[in-house]
Amino acid sequence: MNYEVIEALGQIIREKNIPRELVWDTIKSGLVAAVKKRYGTGDDNVRIHIDETLGTIEMAAIWNVVGEVEDTETEIDLEAALALKPDTQVGDQIEQPLLIEEFGRNAIQAVKQVVVQRVRDAERENIFEIYKDRVNEIVIGSVQQVDRGNIVVKIEQTEALLPWREQIRRERYRQGESIRAIILDVQNALKGPQVILSRTSEVFLEILFRMEVPEIHEGIVEIKASAREPGDRSKIAVLSHDDRVDAVGACVGMKGTRVQAVVRELNNERIDIVPWSNDASAFVTQALRPAEVYQVQILDIEKKDMRVVVEDDQLSLAIGKAGQNARLAVKLTGWNIDLIKRSDLEKQLISETFGELQPETDPEGSIAEISGISGALCKKLEDAGYTTVEALQQVTLQDLCEIPGVGAVTAEKIIVAIDGL
Repeated sequence: MNYEVIEALGQIIREKNIPRELVWDTIKSGLVAAVKKRYGTGDDNVRIHIDETLGTIEMAAIWNVVGEVEDTETEIDLEAALALKPDTQVGDQIEQPLLIEEFGRNAIQAVKQVVVQRVRDAERENIFEIYKDRVNEIVIGSVQQVDRGNIVVKIEQTEALLPWREQIRRERYRQGESIRAIILDVQNALKGPQVILSRTSEVFLEILFRMEVPEIHEGIVEIKASAREPGDRSKIAVLSHDDRVDAVGACVGMKGTRVQAVVRELNNERIDIVPWSNDASAFVTQALRPAEVYQVQILDIEKKDMRVVVEDDQLSLAIGKAGQNARLAVKLTGWNIDLIKRSDLEKQLISETFGELQPETDPEGSIAEISGISGALCKKLEDAGYTTVEALQQVTLQDLCEIPGVGAVTAEKIIVAIDGL
């Protein structure tokens, strides 16, 4: 094996960042297998020396000289040994120099395949080790291929996958375009490690703010919670650890420059920045912005159930388009929010205090308003001249029985209905 081959292997070691010992050990293992197949030797009686400086590989089979061979993998008889070394005696140990050319083309090809496969395996293991501890880290790559909505991205030392479910809605990329995403997961699959990217993760949003807002990077301002509907709207809750620094203002930046940088990266996703609070009522009130909250009632602390009362004209704003504002507020705060209009709350309080109020019957009103009198009976009473409630209240049982079509039983029902007014 000449210098060019050794140099080629050295180049692979450097480019693939694979341990040098691993490659040489693999070559030695392959050559030992080839020697064993060619000469019937054992695994332990073959010596292989690789000299990277000279670019040479020296091989030799080591035999124990015996009078009668019992182990063909390690022993050689005296006659064969004398042919290799004339002054050999029984009990000696001799070396038989071996040349790679003697193994034939097929054996050399087999060694090459073993080396190539082991290098590939080592490269895969190396990539997994590099990226497994970089989950939730932002990387920048270029689009290599778009396949059925999934995007293959070239990042640093490997190709990563950005699945369609981890892409921001309405975003479109072309081959060669630059793309920024977060490492969501690193999977050690059978075909090799697979780096999964995401642009929809809340962590991606938070890291973008950390990159744009020095106060977050320095720990002065902390992102306490975040919620996203990727491509549409997000909410983040921030807290300042320095009374002199306004957390919301720091994230917005001068004339909104900081938040706008994040908005552009997220394909114009609307971002609400709210102050975080230990007080659940205050926090939920801020989370439902831009709607104005009238009252907050905590129903169950353990279950985190809460009723939020808003003015009638604020309900649609609190709910948001297709319920988006309310959903994000629930996700951001961790509280189950029951939104209710102020007018509905007042009706409920009246009902709980006084019970169901029955409307009073106007004595001058129409007899059609009297419960228990059908439309046909009402017509008969009106034809008889009893058109008002007041007139009917003066009637007797006998008067009713004289009306055509009204019997004693019906007359009694009418008297009972009138008495119930």
